[in-house]
Amino acid sequence: MSRTDAPRPPAPHPAERARSIAALGGRATLVPAADQGQGDRVVPMLHHVHADGSVSVLLPEDHELVATAWQAPRGELATMVELADTAPVPLREPVRGLLWITGWLRALGDDEARAQAVLVAEERPDPRLLDLGHGAALLRLVPASLVLADAEGTHSVAVPAFTQAEPDPFVTFEAGWLRHLELSHTDVVGSLVRHLPEDLRGGHVRPLGLDRFGLRLRVEAIDADHDVRLAFSRPVSDPSELSAELRRLVGCPFLASRHTG
Repeated sequence: MSRTDAPRPPAPHPAERARSIAALGGRATLVPAADQGQGDRVVPMLHHVHADGSVSVLLPEDHELVATAWQAPRGELATMVELADTAPVPLREPVRGLLWITGWLRALGDDEARAQAVLVAEERPDPRLLDLGHGAALLRLVPASLVLADAEGTHSVAVPAFTQAEPDPFVTFEAGWLRHLELSHTDVVGSLVRHLPEDLRGGHVRPLGLDRFGLRLRVEAIDADHDVRLAFSRPVSDPSELSAELRRLVGCPFLASRHTG
C-alpha cells in the first residue's frame, strides 16, 4: 500500500521499472485467453523476457498448451504472461510489483526453437535449455501490450517504450544488498526511520527496494503495509554515487559534506 497524501518523490519511468522486473527473471505464469478453452494458469519450466518485449517460455513438450498453440488459428494463441517482482527479504506481502505482457503465443519449429534457445542462453544460460527436443518445447510470445502495477501506480507501457528503456543500473545486486542490510545493519535501517511520517514510525521497518532514484522501505504496521520511497538528492549511476547518497540518508555529516557539489 502506498501513501497518497503527499507529493510522490521522483521514481524511475514505468518503462524502466518494467525492464527491471523483466531483468530480475522472477516468477512467471502463463494465462491463456479463456475463450481459447485454456484458462488455467501455467508455470513454465523456464522463461526469459527479451529486450523487444517478447517472451521465450519452455514447457514440457506433452503439455496441453503446446498442442493447443500448434492447433490454434494461424498457429497463435492469445496469452498473457504475468511476471511477479518478489522482494528479496521475507515480507508478509512479498510481491512488490506485477508486469503483465499480453500477446500471441506460438510454438516454434525445431530449427527456430534451437535458434531461439541460443538467444536465451546468451543472456541467461540455464541447463534446462538442454531439455529442448528431449522432453521440452520452446514457445515464443510476441507482445501486443504491457501493463505494470507497483507501489508507484498502474501504468500501461507501450512496447516501443519498453524496448528503448534500460533496466535500473543496480538491479543485479539489489537483492544481495537488501538482504545484507536486513541481516547485518539493522542500525542503518533504524536510522532511516526519522525520514518516515510520524504515524508510521511505530511499525516494523524493512528494506524493500533500491534504484537509481532512491531507497524504498516497507512499513509493516498493525493496520496495513505501507511502502515509502526515500529519494536521493539526485539520480545515481555507480556504486560511489550510491554510497554517498545512502550515507546522506543515514545521516553522516562528514561524508555528506565531502560529496557536496
